Amino acid sequence: MQFSVTTSTLDKPRAGIRAAGIVHKRKPAAGASALDAVRDGEIAALLKAGEMDGDAGSRLLLPGSGSKGSALLIGLGAKKDFDARAARKAAQALAAALVERPATSAAIAVADFQPRGKDIAWVVHTLVAAIAEAAYRFTPFKGKEKTTPVKLAKIQLCVERKDAEAAKKACTEAAAIATGVNRAKDLGNTPPNVCYPESLADTAREMAKQYKQLKATVLDEKDLEKLGAGAILAVGKGSERPPRLIAMEYSGGKKGDAPVVLVGKGITFDTGGISLKPGAEMDEMKYDMCGAASVFGVIEACCELGLPVNVVGVVTSAENMPDGRATRPGDIVTTLSGQTVEILNTDAEGRLVLADALTWVERYKPKAVIDIATLTGACIIALGHQGAAILGNNERLAKGLLAAGEETGDRGWQLPLWPEYQEQLKSNFADMANIGGRPAGTITAACFLSRYTEDYTWAHVDIAGVAWKSGKEKGATGRPVPMLMRYLLDQA
Repeated sequence: MQFSVTTSTLDKPRAGIRAAGIVHKRKPAAGASALDAVRDGEIAALLKAGEMDGDAGSRLLLPGSGSKGSALLIGLGAKKDFDARAARKAAQALAAALVERPATSAAIAVADFQPRGKDIAWVVHTLVAAIAEAAYRFTPFKGKEKTTPVKLAKIQLCVERKDAEAAKKACTEAAAIATGVNRAKDLGNTPPNVCYPESLADTAREMAKQYKQLKATVLDEKDLEKLGAGAILAVGKGSERPPRLIAMEYSGGKKGDAPVVLVGKGITFDTGGISLKPGAEMDEMKYDMCGAASVFGVIEACCELGLPVNVVGVVTSAENMPDGRATRPGDIVTTLSGQTVEILNTDAEGRLVLADALTWVERYKPKAVIDIATLTGACIIALGHQGAAILGNNERLAKGLLAAGEETGDRGWQLPLWPEYQEQLKSNFADMANIGGRPAGTITAACFLSRYTEDYTWAHVDIAGVAWKSGKEKGATGRPVPMLMRYLLDQA
């Protein structure tokens, strides 16, 4: 799908559909007024006749004739209520209407969808993200049952001349982010018999061949044994698919500049191990690598955009399976840091693979480290499916991620990391236990990780509630790629 910016008014570009906004009480926004002029007052007449009132999310399609494309009118609601939230809903309504039509091209009056307090760049990002989301299809494993393809291929964003430069920059950024989001979705949606630790390593190698500014390094089980990465190895022991640690070094900034390091949990399937999960909905445990998928997505977006920042993406990947060699409750393992962990529950495996990765990334002397993981069911209980949990040892980093989430609609909420919570991780036999009981489960999981991050600036993003949707709309969401990319863009 190709996005571009034009300073032509909405009536000028050749397009199968031209989209504009209608404010509540039948008032055409600027783009709709321009469109009405070339349609000989048809829009004004239909509004007067009550065909559309401009209620938020409503839509009206006017067929085209001859060389005249169709007109798509989107209800914006009352002007006084048109804030960022309302604008996102309008963009989603627009996107849904566009992708269900047979037209291959569209032009959009961008300013019609601009809420109070937001600049044109924000609107461009919002429109591109909404259209890319609506157009996404995952079809590699469809056999006889075919999915109706989206025909929309070319979208022109119509802006005023004074906004052109900012809009073009935003369009380039948004298109790159959409590519990264789609990469994360594809990896998350791929079944676990196809997506496993070594296949993720192959994906990193392929990306490094595609992008010259990217270098991929893969550590196999022998490398991990030599390192002493006992926690990663302990998680992978029960599987015939051996674990991998994958590093993707993106060199977009100046040589020698400290990188931002992203660490993704990549459990490609999680049975719970010996602490076996219930069978119901276990198929969704292929999504336990969505933290890793988001790291791949961010790295690809950085490469597409040529982001002038050094970024390292590290994925620590294993399958958590039960067999005769699997780690048991009561086992004690030595992590790469030298600290020992008593395994009380083998279904708390994500923090183990992250622990070794968070120790390993010290070699990069990072500017900041952000780990991303579908880590705790407690996060879903605390925040539902609306926001990710953010914790860490640096307030500035946490606030930067929160601000990035608000800007993109990929929101997070900060939880405390008070020292008192560490008490719950005490073990009679090792330096710590891998679980801290039911109270504050998201926080104690982050407390566990904090013991491996004392030497650098660090934040933890628990995406258990936002990484995928269940039910009829089941699938990976690509979150938090938008949040992370906005944060990196702010750093740039």
